[in-house]
Amino acid sequence: MNLALVRACFRFATVFLLSGCFAVPLLRAECPELGTQSEYLGISTVRLWTGDAPQARGNSCDDIPFMTVFKPQYTRKNGNAVLILPGGAYLHLASILEGREVADWFTARGFTAFVLHYRMGKNYLLPVPLLDARRAIQMVRADASTYQIDPDRIAVIGFSAGGHLAALSATQFVAGDNASADPIARVSSRPDALILGYGWLGGVTPDTSHLSYCKLMDVMDRCAELQKQYTPERFVTAQTPPTFLYHTTEDTTVPVQQALGFYQALLDAHVSAEMHIFAHGGHGSGLGKGNAALDQWTVLLETWLRGMGWLPR
Repeated sequence: MNLALVRACFRFATVFLLSGCFAVPLLRAECPELGTQSEYLGISTVRLWTGDAPQARGNSCDDIPFMTVFKPQYTRKNGNAVLILPGGAYLHLASILEGREVADWFTARGFTAFVLHYRMGKNYLLPVPLLDARRAIQMVRADASTYQIDPDRIAVIGFSAGGHLAALSATQFVAGDNASADPIARVSSRPDALILGYGWLGGVTPDTSHLSYCKLMDVMDRCAELQKQYTPERFVTAQTPPTFLYHTTEDTTVPVQQALGFYQALLDAHVSAEMHIFAHGGHGSGLGKGNAALDQWTVLLETWLRGMGWLPR
C-alpha cells in the first residue's frame, strides 16, 4: 500500500475499520465494548440493564441503552453528577458535539459526567427513550457511593431532541418502588437540576412547518394523542427541578417559541428558572462552536451553577 493511500485511509480511521483499505463500518465507535474502562482516560461504559432492556427488539448496538462515564480528576471532584442527553431528532445521536465535548466541560469543573446512548428511531418510539433516561438517572443515584457523588446533586442536560427527553425526565419522573427487587428501581428518577440547550420541546406536533417528531416517525395518524402525552410544558409542576435554558432567536429548526412556552410553564408553577436567548446563531451549536457570542452561554451556565451552590463562588 503506498503512502498516499495510507494517508487517505487514516482520514477515515475514526469511522471505519481498515483491512487493506477496504472500509468496514466501525460500530464500536458508537457502541463500545460494554463494561470496559480506561483508567488512563477516566472513561468507562455501563449498560442500563444487565439483560435485555424493556421492549428491546434485538441485541445490536441500537437495542442496548448504555452510559459512558467520564470521571473528573480526583482533586477536582466535587460530588456533583450530570447526565448528558445528546440530540439528533431521535434518529441519531450527536455524541461528540453534544456528548463528549459537554462531558469534558463538566468534568473540568469537578462533575462526574454520564453520556447516555438511549434508544430511538421508528423501532423505539416514545416512551422508550424516556424509560432509558429515567433508568439512567436512577442508576446514577443508586450507585452514588460507587461514583462518589451526592445523590441529591444530579443534573440532566439535553440538546435539541435530547433537550426534549431531558425535559420529559424532569416533568414525568417516577418516585421509585420501595418494594422492587431491583435496587436501582427503588430510587427516584427526578433530576435535581435541568439544563436545556435549544430543546425541541414542542417537537411532538402535527405542525410540519418546522421539524415534527410525528412526521419523522410516520405517526401522524396518532400525533394528537402523542402530543398530549409528550409535550413537557403540560407536565410542569412545583416539583420540576430548577431549570436553565439556552436558545437563539434565529433557530429555524426548533423555533424559540417552544422554549418560551416551557419557560412560561415554569414561571406559572413557581419553579426557579433562568433563560438566555441570543439574537444570532442556528440550531446545533453545542458549547458554542467558537462563535464569539454563543460561546458565552456556558459562562452564564457556570454562573447559574455557582448561584445554585453547585460550584464554589
